[in-house]
Amino acid sequence: MEKYIPDVYQKSIYTIDYAKLKEKGIKCLLFDLDNTLAPYHIKGADEKLVELFSKLKEMGFQLIIFSNSFKKRVKPFKEELEVDCCANARKPQTNHFYRILKEYHLAENEVAIIGDQIMTDIVGGNRVGITTILVNPISVRDPFWTKPNRWLEKRVIKKLKNHDLFFKGRYYE
Repeated sequence: MEKYIPDVYQKSIYTIDYAKLKEKGIKCLLFDLDNTLAPYHIKGADEKLVELFSKLKEMGFQLIIFSNSFKKRVKPFKEELEVDCCANARKPQTNHFYRILKEYHLAENEVAIIGDQIMTDIVGGNRVGITTILVNPISVRDPFWTKPNRWLEKRVIKKLKNHDLFFKGRYYE
């Protein structure tokens, strides 16, 4: 059950205490794209997202869009936000997580993943041993390929709630 529990749970990417992450030694933030940074049907970053990423860069974070989406989907965000990316990451598989650690010379305790899905973002990050941060999805609309994960996620959340391990809407740092 541990693999399903995020280290941090916040309402959105805008309510995360990034200064606290910096204090903990986090140097690199891996951001999921769809329904974390933008709804999956939106083709580019809005001004609020651009401002957040600018602020995070000023704080000294290495920012990487870490998405299961294809390069064509990720590229406009990569260019607008002027960050690195890992498209087709195949979360929760660990290969690309480890590639990022090696390529950027980072230890597990220096990286956090921020995403809206327990079954991909949180499970993948927990399997590697990095800090995992769950946020609520931006939109209730999901692409069809996400629906099986959402169904599984609901079952997992119910089980976690029954064991007093996680409650949807009860945010923590």
